[in-house]
Amino acid sequence: MAIETVGVVGGGLMGSGIAQVAAAAGFRTRLREMTPALASQARARVVRSLSIGVDKGKVTPEQRDATLGRLSTGTDVSEIATCDIVIEAVVEDLAVKTALWQELDRLAPPDTIFASNTSSLTIADMAVSSGRPDRVVGLHFFNPVPLMALVEVVRAITTSDATVRTATEFVRRLGKQPIAARDTSGFVVNRLLIPYMLDAIRAVEHGVASVADIDTGMRLGAGHPMGPLTLLDFVGLDTTLRIAEIMYTEFRETRFAPPPLLRQMVTAGMFGRKSGRGFYDYSVEPPRATPLLTA
Repeated sequence: MAIETVGVVGGGLMGSGIAQVAAAAGFRTRLREMTPALASQARARVVRSLSIGVDKGKVTPEQRDATLGRLSTGTDVSEIATCDIVIEAVVEDLAVKTALWQELDRLAPPDTIFASNTSSLTIADMAVSSGRPDRVVGLHFFNPVPLMALVEVVRAITTSDATVRTATEFVRRLGKQPIAARDTSGFVVNRLLIPYMLDAIRAVEHGVASVADIDTGMRLGAGHPMGPLTLLDFVGLDTTLRIAEIMYTEFRETRFAPPPLLRQMVTAGMFGRKSGRGFYDYSVEPPRATPLLTA
């Protein structure tokens, strides 16, 4: 089947970003949130992102207006259900995602593809309760979606060849680069990235080096665009903790076990950039490393 209409459920950073790139690629796109206020915030997020693109000369005013003209927002799940593909970007909670797919299955035509943007849950867990296990696939985008070129296309053991082909071609039409991943927790990128970031936290815990020096070491010594602790603040320490817990439950390997310092910082509300403080304090410019009590 050819995808012409795209539904996105969840209008946070990931959902609004997915909706933006879909509309920018020429798809009629519907973004659904739980309340009118959240839907308005999601659209405002897209407007702000496109305006930044215009200011930087990467998006023309005409492209911005055309993208916004193809994007509608609302709270009615039945409008999303009529799309050719529905992509969920809701909280990383299997029960929430499963309930969504079950609701949509009752409303959507039988050929609608269900795609999850999960970063750590397995697709099979959602597929088996979706009512259409052959048409469920993982499409894992990366933040910020408008800038990051990669999408992991994740095939569950129940996903049909046709669904994988359609989803992969859809990713290419978005202007993204698809890679095929097996349906294991974390897929390709997070399976390698999460242990790396957790090891950086352990290095802080054990007094190996300062926060700033660990980041500088990996930027200049390994050629990374940002250090692991800066990256943690960008991703969100609460998000990283949730992903690590899911992956540790799946694999029971110590490399996925969340370090105590990560749990303590999340408990203290130190989530990173979004809370204003994590491994760095963002109330000052430039941000400075947060003093932490470690070994």
